[in-house]
Amino acid sequence: MNHPWIVYLTAWLSLRIHRARTAPTRGASAVEWVIITAIIAGVALGLATLIRSLVEQQQEQIRSNFGGGGGGGGGG
Repeated sequence: MNHPWIVYLTAWLSLRIHRARTAPTRGASAVEWVIITAIIAGVALGLATLIRSLVEQQQEQIRSNFGGGGGGGGGG
């Protein structure tokens, strides 16, 4: 276990673990990003649902104004 690469890797991993344990804001920052992303996704889904219902209402109104459409005309 005295190989230079193993010593280096052990020291590097120890440093990374120490930094992860002593940086309390990193985890909080990740949680904040998840919450913000979830809120944005929820708003986008709500807007998509609203727009879809408005388009369907307009479609029904157009369909009723034209009497359900006519038969296709044949050109003679």
